[in-house]
Amino acid sequence: MQNEAYHRDNINQAGSEMLSMCKSQLQKTKESFVTHDSDLAEEVMRKESRINALDIKIEKDCERYLALYNPVASDLRFIMAVLKINAELERIADHSYNISKYVVDVDNKISAQLLEATQFEKMYDTVMSMMGNISDAYENKDVKCARKVFKKDKVLDEINLKSFSVLRAEIKKDDSIIDQAFILFSVVKKLERVGDLIKNIAEEIIFYIDAEVLKHQRKK
Repeated sequence: MQNEAYHRDNINQAGSEMLSMCKSQLQKTKESFVTHDSDLAEEVMRKESRINALDIKIEKDCERYLALYNPVASDLRFIMAVLKINAELERIADHSYNISKYVVDVDNKISAQLLEATQFEKMYDTVMSMMGNISDAYENKDVKCARKVFKKDKVLDEINLKSFSVLRAEIKKDDSIIDQAFILFSVVKKLERVGDLIKNIAEEIIFYIDAEVLKHQRKK
């Protein structure tokens, strides 16, 4: 007979799968964007439906768990955290989809000079490192690993803040790149938002492990 522990374990495994899928989507999105590989970008876009289906499944499983077992204490914190983490991961997947859509819809590859000027590779690699941190933190219940993302998120914020002036300077040198610059500016903004979503996930992981509500603490 399926019991509470069985259902909790299934939800935990689904959460791990969602993390893995979103991490893979982000990595493929980077490769497709930098190399302008439309086939890879279309693969990312097709996989979005699988992520949406898993998102719905996790949400329904959590609601069923709440209805069946009326959890308290750590079990309740875990379910509430999974619901919030799942929602943030679905938004991250949406950003992957939208970045990939640029590759499919736009003919021109973003120049290497623009990517270098905006520190695009550094920004994206930082995002992937943060995704690795929250994946490890979730799998191993490692609060220290989750906390690593906060400092890394500041790197994303700094690159994002500089991106407009950097791109404006590049356009002044060569106004033929204006379309590329607008696309890259939009992608940089999306990556900054992904960083914020990852930070939110880290906070939820810490909350359910140590019952630390960081959202209010970090505003002080």
